Amino acid sequence: MTRTWNVRTVTDAAQVRIATARLAAACGVTTVERTRLVTALTAQLRQRLTKGGEWRVGAGVTLSPHGGELHIEVTPAKRRPDDRQPPWRASVPCAEDADVSGTDLADDDPTALAEALFGADEDAALLLDRLDEQESLVAFHREELHQTNQGVLALHAELDAAGRAQRELFDAEQKARQEAENARGRLTFLADASAALTASLNHEAIVRLLPTLLVPRYARTVDVWLFDDVDDALRGGPRPAAAVLAARRGRPQYAADHPGNLPGVDDQPASALDAGRPLLCIPLLTRRAPQGVLTLSPSDQRWDADDAVMLIELTRRASIALEHARRFEHNRDIAETLQRALLTELPTADGLSLAARYLPATRGLNIGGDWYDAIRQPDGSLITVVGDVTGHGLHAAVMMSQLRTALRAYAVDGSSPGRLLTRLHEFLHRLRLDLYATAVIARIHPDGDTLTWAAAGHPPPVLRDPDGRVHTLDDKPGAMLGIPLEQEIGDHTVALPPGSTLALYTDGLVERRAQGIDPGIQRLADALGGFGAAELDDDLESSADRLLNPLLSDSEHDDDVCLLLCHVHGRAPRQRAPQP
Repeated sequence: MTRTWNVRTVTDAAQVRIATARLAAACGVTTVERTRLVTALTAQLRQRLTKGGEWRVGAGVTLSPHGGELHIEVTPAKRRPDDRQPPWRASVPCAEDADVSGTDLADDDPTALAEALFGADEDAALLLDRLDEQESLVAFHREELHQTNQGVLALHAELDAAGRAQRELFDAEQKARQEAENARGRLTFLADASAALTASLNHEAIVRLLPTLLVPRYARTVDVWLFDDVDDALRGGPRPAAAVLAARRGRPQYAADHPGNLPGVDDQPASALDAGRPLLCIPLLTRRAPQGVLTLSPSDQRWDADDAVMLIELTRRASIALEHARRFEHNRDIAETLQRALLTELPTADGLSLAARYLPATRGLNIGGDWYDAIRQPDGSLITVVGDVTGHGLHAAVMMSQLRTALRAYAVDGSSPGRLLTRLHEFLHRLRLDLYATAVIARIHPDGDTLTWAAAGHPPPVLRDPDGRVHTLDDKPGAMLGIPLEQEIGDHTVALPPGSTLALYTDGLVERRAQGIDPGIQRLADALGGFGAAELDDDLESSADRLLNPLLSDSEHDDDVCLLLCHVHGRAPRQRAPQP
């Protein structure tokens, strides 16, 4: 079915609008679609009536088994050559059960017009209801959106708070990590410094080491004030009042124009000697009385509390190291004094020269075990001996003196070197002192041409012939003296022509930890072979010094050194000038 209207006026347009609405209602078009169609058609007609002229509106329905469509078209009634505006068309779907066969599209019936208007009002009411529903739905969604936004804002606030808390935790973790690193650094420094301080047994070296350890990391200046007794605190030049108080009270003192608030430290006024510099004065305490004061000035404006605690602990350890070093030096001096007092003054003999040297160890308390001796026999021969007691210190020195006394007693009856060593072994074995000894004994007769010798666990003697050849007398020796076994030490004999020189020594002369003893014995033999016969005849004392120098100049020796040279003259010795 098709219907056409000509529209010239607004009234014509209104009639067409009503007719189209009735037709759409008859076709079963939904209210919304029908309203949209009528609104769009009204807008097109208003636009074209504004231009003027006559316009044709066509409406038609096409049906199919699956429904139909309502078509509306607006075109000019008479197309002009200059009119290029295309026709306006619109289509809406019809309901499947739509029946438009009886629809009356007459526009001149007042009743039909009223019904159409009433129907349009109903459509408008339905549309308004639908719009109300949509507005309610929009309001609901708007509220949901608002609630969602509030939730998002709250979530952002929680995330921001969590972020701040995380940053605070991170900062706290970084601070804790830094404090742990600082504490680890202090502990490492304390351990390394303690090892360096206790490695030395020289108190002067420890005093020199303290500034090296502390400057510039923990202090700008370091002053170590040592005194031997309490009265020494009043001597030695001007000292900060805080240092004197630290010595008298035995507590650390902090002198500055502001409180230090350091744990375990007393605050004092600024020092009159240097008012602009804070001073930390820590006493060097021992078990009996303070032995000095360590005075520090800070690298920065002041000390951290943890640094102060570490410095006090380091000072305590330095005090212990100083006390041990002084005690060690005292014991070493006593041992060395006793050792030298026990050494024998060498006898004189016609046709025979003797020279002896004893040097204490340059490191450690390795003093008190080495000795030499020379004992004149009734038959004119001479017993020479060099020995070494295991162990060191005063105990070894005392044991050495007992062995020396026992050997002198046994030598009275003219026993051979091997028999003398056997009796010394039995003497030590019966004492059971857990000390052992090594020794070498040689019997020399100026009128004879042989040398009788015996050794017990000792480095072998070295013999220089008159022609400069050197022999190591390493025939079968006995074991160490005092070990828990029975032994009979035998004698050995070797030719001793005039001009020969015998060297008896202890292992401190030839043994080095990195090389062993054999290279040292070879160096001794080479050095002895380098002398001329006239040098040994003229001045054996100087020859002894010249022999020691190349053997000891390469390194410090960790043990005592004992050397006894016995030279048989090849010609009449020169008369020496009398000693003053």
